[in-house]
Amino acid sequence: MTGGGELPMLLSVGERSSAVIKLGEMLMILELHRQGLSISAIARESGFDRKTVRRYIERGLEPPSYGPRRPRSRLLDPYTPYLRERVMTWPGLTGARLLRELRDLGYSGGYTAVTDYLRDIRPAPTPGYEIRFETPPGQQGQVDFAQFQVVFTDEPEQPRIVWLFSLVLGHSRLIWARFVAHQDLATVLRCHVAAFDAIGGVPRELLYDRMKTAVIGEAADGEPRGIVYNRALVDLARHYGFHPRACQPYRAKTKGKVERPFRYIREDFFLARSFRNLDDLNEQLRRWLDSVANPRVHATTRRVVNEAFAEEKPHLLVLPLAPFRSVLRLERRISREGMVSVGGNFYSVPDATRRRTVEVHTLAQEIRIFEDGTLIATHPVLEGRHQRRVAPGHRKGGGSTGRRRGADGDVVVSRTGDVVAQRSLEFYDAVARRLARECRS
Repeated sequence: MTGGGELPMLLSVGERSSAVIKLGEMLMILELHRQGLSISAIARESGFDRKTVRRYIERGLEPPSYGPRRPRSRLLDPYTPYLRERVMTWPGLTGARLLRELRDLGYSGGYTAVTDYLRDIRPAPTPGYEIRFETPPGQQGQVDFAQFQVVFTDEPEQPRIVWLFSLVLGHSRLIWARFVAHQDLATVLRCHVAAFDAIGGVPRELLYDRMKTAVIGEAADGEPRGIVYNRALVDLARHYGFHPRACQPYRAKTKGKVERPFRYIREDFFLARSFRNLDDLNEQLRRWLDSVANPRVHATTRRVVNEAFAEEKPHLLVLPLAPFRSVLRLERRISREGMVSVGGNFYSVPDATRRRTVEVHTLAQEIRIFEDGTLIATHPVLEGRHQRRVAPGHRKGGGSTGRRRGADGDVVVSRTGDVVAQRSLEFYDAVARRLARECRS
């Protein structure tokens, strides 16, 4: 009853017992109970069964409570401890990288389940907005260096700093990259040549950060047209036909197409791997680029990188027929071992060399040594540091400890040091007795 009137019987008792009680009906039950009606009378009056009436009288106005749903088992559940451990150890690992690892462990679920779980166990990225600029095919490439620290298993006692040179085509997002030991000009030129040869063409424009090997400074007016580029880089650009362009100061995000891949390479390739040496690092990088990075669907363009590059390649500038031969001239003094130092590595001169000072010409792929204007030695450029190369025919004596033979018969020494001669204990006893006799006499 409401307001003293009769409650209309809209539903049968069976229908009313299964219906959800609304707030007004619950208040009516409580009011009839307050007026002294029995549970049976309230049930007849309201149309609800007696259990329902008794339950709402005992509960009063408290809302019904429901227990938590029993969680459903997921395909990802057996692998969540592995994911949690990997993310705690290497927070930067990408979802795509972790999905590949889970596939190797037998996971058959989807990518979204993995990324949803990763979103719960590590902080979300800081929100922000960036303007995206797209370039026509063949128009632009972006070049930069990034620093990495690595401990090679061949030298586990000494962490090394290596640099990643990367060239990314702006339209297709194709990545060409190589780890090197130096950021010097010879290395920069050598990496450009190798990148152009690998992709089979040259973009019309290359965008650089203001790295010293590319940009020397600015003219007095400070305008972009006043940027002064390294002379050797200008020679390289003239030889291949591209236009160098420096990004604006403090606007590194104008090179986002190359700087985002640095993070991608670090997180999806570099982290949680081991490398024997620089050569092994670059070999693993090459396999990853060929099997993972360039065959992937790019997150921004939503296209397969290799397929987009196949369309972009015809728009690239054709490679010149003649090789790049720009020369950096240096004067170097010959050591007592008959070696000259160039870029942290050592190259031999013939035993017959008379002068103590020679002129060294550094090309993109080659070291040439001149004595009084005459070419006396030619060496391929060595990667890394503290490498030593002895060319065939430069030494009349035999081999030495720590050397290995190269493909062309040269001797490459990766580490050198003084060798201590080992003799028997009887020898040292004899020396001691002789010294003792000399002292007594």
